Amino acid sequence: MEMAIPEVELIGGGRAMPVVGLGTASFPPVTAEAFQAAMLNAIGLGYRHFDTASLYRSELPLGEAIAEALRRGLIRSRAELFITSKVWCTENYGDRILPSLQQSLRNLQLEYLDLYLVHWPVSLKPTEVRIPIRTEGMPPFDYRAVWEAMEECHRLGLAKSIGVSNFSCTKLEQILSIAKIPPSVNQVEMHPLWQQKRLMDFCKEKGIVVTAYSPLGGNGTVWGNNDVIESNLLKEIASGKGKTLAQVCLRWLYQEGATLVVKSFKVERMKENIEIFDWELTEEELQKIRALPQNKGTKGEDFISPNGPIKSLEELWDGEI
Repeated sequence: MEMAIPEVELIGGGRAMPVVGLGTASFPPVTAEAFQAAMLNAIGLGYRHFDTASLYRSELPLGEAIAEALRRGLIRSRAELFITSKVWCTENYGDRILPSLQQSLRNLQLEYLDLYLVHWPVSLKPTEVRIPIRTEGMPPFDYRAVWEAMEECHRLGLAKSIGVSNFSCTKLEQILSIAKIPPSVNQVEMHPLWQQKRLMDFCKEKGIVVTAYSPLGGNGTVWGNNDVIESNLLKEIASGKGKTLAQVCLRWLYQEGATLVVKSFKVERMKENIEIFDWELTEEELQKIRALPQNKGTKGEDFISPNGPIKSLEELWDGEI
């Protein structure tokens, strides 16, 4: 049965964004068949927001899945979907962002994105994407050139909304000081053990929607840690409400005013992850969660280099870590 997911309006117009999106990053990658089956199952359950990025290498298979969903009549038109992608750090230059977006659109077989994000406030040397990241030759991040290129993507109609990811309040202020079109979204790590209160307050004041990635804290192997899913308090609240720990985390984010990107290709989990809208956490439960000790999982250490423009985590996060 298809679940209706609430939507939120974004500044700057464009399609309203479903408050829960399905993430498509998979490390290690799944087979093309498994990926397509997961995307089609998600559409059948009611997901309409899909989050990808050039880094994830999931644009091509997501494009195939969208085309298949249209062929099967699971959706009537592409306009029913909200598709987000992100420009990687090797393309964070004034003359490279538009070509990178055009390549993403070719991969996705789409004429436009609903949301295009600057993946990190970092520029890497323009080379092929490499993991682990190579920091040699990193130039400073040119806020004006990057954001003007993002605005051009919007003006051309190729990105209906534009935004950022992994930006601190200080870095958002830098963008806002030069923007003709303000960022509509800031996608950041957020969960009960990294609550981002200062950033949430700042973004609410500026009309910027916060989207939480790693809402369960990561998987503890490739990124993040297992601290969220091992939290005794969250287990107790979940048990008392007859919900899963994941559902408690997602409902907490929703009640705090965030939107979220979830990641599971298992049908039962995908179903559970959107069954968070017909119940709520009490004020007492919210206060207990707000009192949890804080620990950021994805710190961005890979971008730090003694010879580069970002020499410490303090510089990357402007003291907001």
